[in-house]
Amino acid sequence: MSKLVLVLNCGSSSLKFAVVDAETGAEHLSGLAECLHLPEARIKWKLDGKHEAQLGNGAAHEEALAFMVETILASKPELKANLGAIGHRIVHGGEQFTQSALITDDVLKGIQDAATFAPLHNPAHIIGIEAAKHNFPELQNVAVFDTAFHQTMPEESFLYALPYKLYKEHGIRRYGMHGTSHLFITREVAGLLNKPVEEVNIINCHLGNGASVCAIKNGQSVDTSMGLTPLEGLVMGTRCGDIDPAIVFHLHDALGYSVEEINNMLTKESGLAGLTEVTSDCRFVEDNYGEKEEATRAMDVFCHRLAKYVAGYTASMEGRLDAITFTGGIGENSGPIREMVLNRLGIFGIEVDGEANLKARFGGEGTITTANSRIPAMVISTNEELVIAEDTARLAGL
Repeated sequence: MSKLVLVLNCGSSSLKFAVVDAETGAEHLSGLAECLHLPEARIKWKLDGKHEAQLGNGAAHEEALAFMVETILASKPELKANLGAIGHRIVHGGEQFTQSALITDDVLKGIQDAATFAPLHNPAHIIGIEAAKHNFPELQNVAVFDTAFHQTMPEESFLYALPYKLYKEHGIRRYGMHGTSHLFITREVAGLLNKPVEEVNIINCHLGNGASVCAIKNGQSVDTSMGLTPLEGLVMGTRCGDIDPAIVFHLHDALGYSVEEINNMLTKESGLAGLTEVTSDCRFVEDNYGEKEEATRAMDVFCHRLAKYVAGYTASMEGRLDAITFTGGIGENSGPIREMVLNRLGIFGIEVDGEANLKARFGGEGTITTANSRIPAMVISTNEELVIAEDTARLAGL
């Protein structure tokens, strides 16, 4: 039976897709539909070269998936014919899902119930699941949850210092995100260090437009920077990360912002975008550091917050830290940010290898610290699609 898996990742205004061989890791098709619901809705894909097409004014997830099936896959009939199952990235699974699951009516209801914690993402995931079932009625669908990897966190990590009944009655706690990426990096480090996953102790920094840090002890998540939602933690592209909660009351009561305006500010107008007042693009910040005031302050705040989290998570390691790892678009490509963060951690005996750090970009991987460094730092490219494909193939019995 074929182990080709169609991997779908439905965002609020995007649809990322790929066809992955769960056995070899080969990617036969990849693409992205973006600006959905807007006049400029478009789709890009790689299949025998690069292609792009307009989807039409206001096209939604259903139209994007239909285009993928009727146009892209139709141009490669053998690829469509050999699909074995469909894997869906699900941002939030609440406490119900501690691992990936075959999608049944009960699982679908669980995804809907968790939508209160991910109102932009989970409803889009449900649309993707329904569209996939419509277009591929013969294939099984599997949900792979970003939150599942973090279900091993102890209470001391996931509880907020709020009235306990808010957790018991309403599920208000830390859940964490990017679990699929953190899991992949943990497995990769185990292979690189030639030790069982169950013995790996790392602090992984997944840095992209969304960013999180995860403390991983004995191969399991024991703490992570994102919280009830993806808003908590690090400075991100447009998200604020950690702030004093009373700022929300001040914005509302003293400055007259509505709840909707505050939510929009914290999620879409803050982070690097807020600090620079120009852009959320980390490349602008990196390229103009030391020359433009807005870029310098944004990079300093970003790196300070990240270094503070990494340093704090050493407390969860109980004396042994195998590596600090960097992944995600920024983590894999920004040498200056990695160096600035690691230099702030010099108290731990970390020494950056400048040449190795500069080489580790555009797919380059490896150790970026010197042989004298007490704790190694590594750059490793993440592959969430492969983890989703592997889990999907396993649960679908491929």
